[in-house]
Amino acid sequence: MTMQAALVILVFIGLLAVKTTLAAQHEIGGKQGWDQSVDFDSWSSDKSFKVGDQLVFKYSSLHSVVELGSETAYKSCDLGTPVNSLSSGNDVVKLSKTGTRYFACGTPGHCQSGMKVKVNVVSADSTAVPSPGSDSSSGEDSGDSSGSDSGSSTGSGSHSSSGQGIRASIGYILAVGSLVIGLVWAF
Repeated sequence: MTMQAALVILVFIGLLAVKTTLAAQHEIGGKQGWDQSVDFDSWSSDKSFKVGDQLVFKYSSLHSVVELGSETAYKSCDLGTPVNSLSSGNDVVKLSKTGTRYFACGTPGHCQSGMKVKVNVVSADSTAVPSPGSDSSSGEDSGDSSGSDSGSSTGSGSHSSSGQGIRASIGYILAVGSLVIGLVWAF
């Protein structure tokens, strides 16, 4: 009976490893980070963001991160009623639910010059990669097609989706390895 309990625990640990390895960290702006020199629309156009992923904002003391509560505030760069304000220079935002999230630099004039990004978060089990300029994956704010907002609909991703595939493979290897070890140990 104790061998069976150990097997169940090992399988559970393996499955947990799969879930945690599927989450990705997306460094906003890539190597340049959260900076005015980055074209966030182009940079984010091929990114896919899933529930459980994290956004990493790295920036100098000249900048900050303000999360905005609506498409209207995002389009007009209305920083007056932020959902959240961050200023550490190395901020991590966890994507905990599906939908659209909006981020801008809080330094006066930076948002108006394009230092903002819109992130469409899809469910963790979604396999579709949103196409550039398409908001259909988020289920909200699908009417966006204006100016600097277009192209950023898939958000503020970081590394390529192939990195997510590698992490998923490692997770599956851990899960199967745990199962095999558990079976060998049980017999």
